[in-house]
Amino acid sequence: NIKFYFGPNDYDICETVTEGFQKNVYLGWSFFATINKWIIIPLFKLLEGGIANYGIIILILVFIVKTCLFPLQYKSYASMAKMKVLAPEMEAIKKKHDGDQTKIQQENLKLQQQFGVNPLAGCIPMLAQLPVTLAMFHFFPNAIQLRQKAFLWAEDLSSYDSVLDLGFNIPMYGDHVSMFTLLMTVTTIISTYFNNQMSSTTQPGAMKNVGYIMPVFFMFFLNNFSSGLTYYYFVSTLISIIQQIVIKNYFIDEKKIRAKLEKRKIERQNKPKSKFQQRLDDALKAKQQQTDNGKTKKKPKQKISKRK
Repeated sequence: NIKFYFGPNDYDICETVTEGFQKNVYLGWSFFATINKWIIIPLFKLLEGGIANYGIIILILVFIVKTCLFPLQYKSYASMAKMKVLAPEMEAIKKKHDGDQTKIQQENLKLQQQFGVNPLAGCIPMLAQLPVTLAMFHFFPNAIQLRQKAFLWAEDLSSYDSVLDLGFNIPMYGDHVSMFTLLMTVTTIISTYFNNQMSSTTQPGAMKNVGYIMPVFFMFFLNNFSSGLTYYYFVSTLISIIQQIVIKNYFIDEKKIRAKLEKRKIERQNKPKSKFQQRLDDALKAKQQQTDNGKTKKKPKQKISKRK
């Protein structure tokens, strides 16, 4: 028997049609689809039950997600603050071994071990938030509920929110300007600026500039995407900026952090290195030895002039 389904591409409805039919609503790879299926969709349905405006639903959804992820956000900023406190010592190492990147890395690692600071500790909490961000990327373009639902200047949250028709096509961008995408780009650049202020001043300039280039890239990439998605990203980034300001002014005290690091340095003076730290030290020493051997081989031979 052949059965036909004519109806909305709603995940919950498709799930009741037949086994596996809900896969027609693509929610991302298995891991991201799990987040959408068990967290985002039930939460979205719950908010739908009491609120009619989908713009307000997305706003509340952002607040709930950012509140749940705030501990990770705080942990990331606290780790970056520790690296910033050590910036003067790291800058001194950079000047001392100017041009010798292997030696700089080795000395920086030694410094971080002395104070018990993990340079990756600020990245891990940020990466832990990435699955939610990517899950939203798959959820909003496939949310049939947003179709023909207006909010502010956006006439349809399931489509892009054009506020200006250019009259010509820009490759990879389109022939219009999406306001939520533009606002998302501006707030992301501001957020990057605050992140750079909290991170170590010894970070290479090229790495800092990458943070400003990526928002522009995403402005081109997301200009034709659902305005519900770019609205979510805009509000989420805006809340992140507010959280950054609050954490920096009310939670992070660099003097107290410095005092704790000095205390930890004294406690760690006689503490043996872990196996991982020892392997890392050995790898850097081996690399330094290879660099030194390379310089020795390249050293020009002195010409000896024979006297008659």
